[in-house]
Amino acid sequence: MQNTEQALLNSLNSFQDPYLKQSLLASKSIKSFEFHEGKAQIQLVLSYPCQGAIADITNQLTLHLEKISGVNEVQIQIGMEIPSFQTQQQGSIAGVKNIIAIASGKGGVGKSTTAVNLALALHQEGAKVGLLDADIYGPSQPMMLGEESTQPESEDGKHIEPIKKYGIQIMSIGFLVKPDQAVVWRGPMASGALQQMINDTRWRDLDYLIVDLPPGTGDIQLTLAQKVPVTGALIVTTPQDVALLDARKGIAMFEKVSIPVLGVVENMSMHICSQCGHEEAIFGTGGGEKLAKETGVSLVGQLPLDIKIRQQTDNGFPSVVQEPEGAIAQSYRELARKVGAQLNLLGAAKRHEAIKISMSDD
Repeated sequence: MQNTEQALLNSLNSFQDPYLKQSLLASKSIKSFEFHEGKAQIQLVLSYPCQGAIADITNQLTLHLEKISGVNEVQIQIGMEIPSFQTQQQGSIAGVKNIIAIASGKGGVGKSTTAVNLALALHQEGAKVGLLDADIYGPSQPMMLGEESTQPESEDGKHIEPIKKYGIQIMSIGFLVKPDQAVVWRGPMASGALQQMINDTRWRDLDYLIVDLPPGTGDIQLTLAQKVPVTGALIVTTPQDVALLDARKGIAMFEKVSIPVLGVVENMSMHICSQCGHEEAIFGTGGGEKLAKETGVSLVGQLPLDIKIRQQTDNGFPSVVQEPEGAIAQSYRELARKVGAQLNLLGAAKRHEAIKISMSDD
């Protein structure tokens, strides 16, 4: 019996979390472990959103443990607890555990589309999510979410209630001005508006606040870095050389302000013909991978160039909610799991309780 128990522990130690790339023991994911009369009972608590992967992880681990002699039955329970990670910037935003900035060196690479679909994918993977449209001069999230005419309310006259759509909480300057009204503000006014939206919005119990930044490395980005406890940043680019050039600048900016870059997302990696399904690399190949290697960050996602992505966001139904079981939505959900895991690897987590092992006297 003792040999079987030790073999189980050794097997658990050799099983790698598919997203953290660590053993379950190393990642401190095992909340409890019991073995009695041939039955192994294991409770895992994973620290990143992974609802869509739980069945696969359960099946893989079950097959892994059933190979051990003396094990007749394996019962596995997997839950999730998203911790709050430490940041360089002191302080916190009420109701928010982690803040992830979505940035790009230049416009036109699909950053806002990536931000909204990532926020929705994180929600579908089991996290509580908010989305802040920080593009003061060109807010696009109200249109992408079909809420252009919506105005937020204030119950106490001091705080703004976020708009709720598709299970996430949303705030944008686009909710506060008319759709055809231009925001003609100098940098300090725009930066002040950003801080007010972040601090005065009544965010409720968010695991992640996704911040859709404007393109470039200007006032808004600097304000966010200096005034807001950003947990990590994600850089969106296309494989095109000119986009990669500007993406490097974005990575360099976050490094200068000591905000960890969670990874690079290569958007529009491959064009998929809507008529025949033929795939073609219109903007080139290997750009995101090359950028990741040269800058020492991870390539966490490669997303397709598909006309449906544009059509769905233009109509207020992003791909993740329009076709939740479709290939495009699954790409975003895979990205969400990788981003959550990468945040876990780069941050200093509030770890789970130590492993509890119950041994039989038999």
